[in-house]
Amino acid sequence: MKNKYIEKTVLIAMAIGLSFGTTGCNRDNLEDVKNLGAFDTDNYFKNEAQCHSALIGVYDVLRKYSGGFENMVTFFNAGSDDFYSGGGSSSDGAGIQGISNFTINPTIMPASYWRDYYQGIARANLLIAKIPDASMSDEIKSRFTAEAKTLRSLYYFELLRMFGHIPLILEPIKANDDYYSIPQAEPSAVYDQIESDLLESIPNLPLMPGVDKGAITQGTARAILGKIYLYDKKNILAAAQFSEVNGTPGQTSQYGYKLVANYDSLWQIDNKFTTEAVLEVMHTNKGKSDWGFWGSGKDEGNSINIMVGPRSYNRLTNDAPDLFGGWAFNVATNELFTVLQNDPRLGATIVNLKQLKTEGDADYSPAYMDTGYFLNKYAPRKADVSPLPGPTELNFRQNYIAIRLADTYLMEAEALGGTGARAQALVDAVRARVNLPSLPVSIQLIKDERRRELAGEGHRFFDLVRWGDAPVALASKGFVAGKNEIMPIPSQELTNTVLKQNPNY
Repeated sequence: MKNKYIEKTVLIAMAIGLSFGTTGCNRDNLEDVKNLGAFDTDNYFKNEAQCHSALIGVYDVLRKYSGGFENMVTFFNAGSDDFYSGGGSSSDGAGIQGISNFTINPTIMPASYWRDYYQGIARANLLIAKIPDASMSDEIKSRFTAEAKTLRSLYYFELLRMFGHIPLILEPIKANDDYYSIPQAEPSAVYDQIESDLLESIPNLPLMPGVDKGAITQGTARAILGKIYLYDKKNILAAAQFSEVNGTPGQTSQYGYKLVANYDSLWQIDNKFTTEAVLEVMHTNKGKSDWGFWGSGKDEGNSINIMVGPRSYNRLTNDAPDLFGGWAFNVATNELFTVLQNDPRLGATIVNLKQLKTEGDADYSPAYMDTGYFLNKYAPRKADVSPLPGPTELNFRQNYIAIRLADTYLMEAEALGGTGARAQALVDAVRARVNLPSLPVSIQLIKDERRRELAGEGHRFFDLVRWGDAPVALASKGFVAGKNEIMPIPSQELTNTVLKQNPNY
């Protein structure tokens, strides 16, 4: 099989007439295209409107975090010590089952985690190359380029975290290029490139969001750069970027960020783009997502919702939440439930159906690896069911906050080494928001706060790997040190290429 992530690059212009109401490419159609050089990209990217449409196509890939069955959040939740895979059975989604017990291998590793991000990179590369010749102001050219480079940097970062050894492609690939011979770059080279791109882009981004909600701003780019520096073990540089984003702990920062007063409100479906959202992924029911294109990139609903809902849910009294029945993925572990005891964030994080069923308030059908504890932050609610055409399961519209201020507070405190007055103030602000008292700051306290504050949001697996804690924390799930810190490259991406599989896979 050919390596399609580059093969489709020359076809990206087919997706440029997009908005957040639609999406990128329909892969099923692209599979059938034979004449790779048939689409003349010189006929597009002529003006601001066309370049803006193409830019939205770059943004669309953000929905990889929370859209489709193969979304980042439920997949990497399953790889953490806080959640099991769940689902209907041990064969319900080979990839998510494989990461949950660390039997993941190149055959069952979903190719979309590699392919989709490279599609986003390809879109960004093409747009960046075409912007200089478009008819629009230099200011708009600089901003569009900065947004595209920021998104490209983020997509490369996600590929680095997942796979470690990846090709670094910064120019559009033409039909007659030898794309089968593009080698993997050293991770350090990829880090250097994306850090440089972000530093170059920040001055050309707006301070505050404008009409386009969710658009990249200086604060967003600085938060992404700070996170990348943290993973690249450049803690001093990370702390400096986070400081710009965070401002005075507990107060409004220069970019308008501030912790919301009510932690529980972060998960209300219509509470979108709050002052705490640094990078928020938009979902909507307006695209009327359907099974025929679900997971193709064209769908716009939040898939986490239906995936984490309990199966055959039945509300028996008003003391139980009015949930829509789901597929029972990401059931919480007993360990997480214990960790959250006496923490004010427990209720927002976990629905205790074990207790509700025992007390006769609700019933459900236990599914695979059932513990009775379900992820409440993204639980599907009947009140949120879409009134528009399209399957209910695929059209939940809760946004996903990929980076929020409490996250950047805790990352800055970590970058500061878990010591000093500022690190103390940052952790205090996170705890004070939920009426918890101050505790002496330390790296261990920061780790504990990240686990409780961000539970179920897709961060825990990567945190454990970054800290070097994964071999111990995930030992009971089968994690192998020196192997499972990164994922196997999907086998179909290696065929007929110079790409080499990651160690021990």
